[in-house]
Formats: sequence, structure tokens, C-alpha cells
Amino acid sequence: MTEPFSVPVVVRGYETDTQGHLNQSVYLQYAEHARWSLLQEAGIRQADLLGRGLGPMALEVTVRYLRELRAGDEVRVSCAFVWGEGRTFRVEQTVRKADGTVAAEVTGVGGLMDLGARRLVADPRELFRELADRPEVMGA
Repeated sequence: MTEPFSVPVVVRGYETDTQGHLNQSVYLQYAEHARWSLLQEAGIRQADLLGRGLGPMALEVTVRYLRELRAGDEVRVSCAFVWGEGRTFRVEQTVRKADGTVAAEVTGVGGLMDLGARRLVADPRELFRELADRPEVMGA
């Protein structure tokens, strides 16, 4: 099995709270960065989606905080799309410290919205596959 797609991130001082921990909302930003980076790696740009009248939607997101992160910590944020049937898909992400320790797990349910109709498309996997130069990066 191949390793999931991931991107490096260094925790910046201004992202920490008064106790010196990474602020809880920043984990979501890191996860979002990894998702868009994965799409880019697959060959899908935001402009491509907008040009087709499509937009990815986060329908549900859960963050499980496991270990603290502090300014200067180097992490990798993974991202894997898990396809099922129907209008939604799962996104599984891990924020892992340089020593391999899991700092957080981010799981979500997403969809791909037809921006004109304001409804989720019936088969997001097929549309992503159609748009991607490298759909295998997304497991599509």
C-alpha cells in the first residue's frame, strides 16, 4: 500500500494560543491546505472547478486532538479521499509530527456542489476523475 498524499507544514508562532499550543482552528486550516494541495497535485485547480460551475463542499468535519503542537514543530498533513456511492465522499487526514507521533486526526464528509443548481452532483468521483490529469492521486 502506498503512503497517502501529504504536505509539510511548520507551525508558526502566530498560530498558537496563549498557552503556546497550536490554536484549534488552525488544524482545520492545515487540513484545508492539504486538500487543496492534493487537488492541485491531481491536476485540478480551483479555477478549473469554478469554470465548470463546481465547488467542493465540507458537509461535516471532526477533529480529534491527540498531542499538542508548538511553534516551530514540523508536521506532515496527509489527505486521502475515500469514495463511496452517491453524492458524498469521506476525507481522512492525519497531522503527524516529524517523529511520527500523530498530533491530530481530521475526518470529514464532503461533496461537490453544482454552483448553478445549488445541489450536490450525483457522482463527484466521476467529475473529479474527468477534471484530473492524475486522478490516481485522489484514488478516483
